[in-house]
Amino acid sequence: MPAPAGTKRVKGISIFRPFVYGSIAKPIDPNNRPPNISPEHTHQWTVYVRGVDGEDITYWLKKVQFKLHETYTQSLRTIEAPEPFEVTETGWGEFEVQIKFYFVTEANEKAQTIWHALKLHPYGPDADGQRERREPVISQNYEEIIFNEPTEQFYDIMTSGPVPPARGKGSKGSKQSSMRKASERSAEIPYAETADNPYSQKTEGKELDRLREALKTVESLLKEERGQLEEKEKLLEKIKKEDGVIQKGR
Repeated sequence: MPAPAGTKRVKGISIFRPFVYGSIAKPIDPNNRPPNISPEHTHQWTVYVRGVDGEDITYWLKKVQFKLHETYTQSLRTIEAPEPFEVTETGWGEFEVQIKFYFVTEANEKAQTIWHALKLHPYGPDADGQRERREPVISQNYEEIIFNEPTEQFYDIMTSGPVPPARGKGSKGSKQSSMRKASERSAEIPYAETADNPYSQKTEGKELDRLREALKTVESLLKEERGQLEEKEKLLEKIKKEDGVIQKGR
């Protein structure tokens, strides 16, 4: 029996699309408080889902549902494209936000859920300085959605949908795949980080270098531990032999 129209899938194909999600929180200026907010609220924050480096994600993502803490009025907020997938509120406490993704109809995919820990306060060695300077607290994560064996309609949308406008002219020596056709989409991580997106091939390379150095350290420690273990085993064997001689002497 043939598959219903629009549900036939492209076998053996997986397509992934990257995105970032997170939050930005800023202390409320006591001299310029927004009207009609609780006197207990100390921060204004925004939780969001965005494309990497500002890329359009609405061609595959239809709407996003944010589930806030139950103390908020209408704690379930649903944002549908073309509106930005974000919610702005004020509050005083940190909590986990449930984020649920609803894909375009052609995807014929079930909704997927992730969680984000809303952060209002800075952490780290300069936390006190950040508080004094009233700097925004940004908590952002990089993630990828993988569509295994997408429907034929969705595959067409993912590979030939509207292309985001180009940013800059680029050059022949550009690291950013300058030879890519204008009609092609890309899910590549950008070569260099930007103010809007800290994730890039450069930062990925630095992280890989750090992991390699850590691996070398671990291997060195393991080698040292093996050497010590071998010495202890030799000493134990020697003690056993000496004890055997003593037992025979008795």
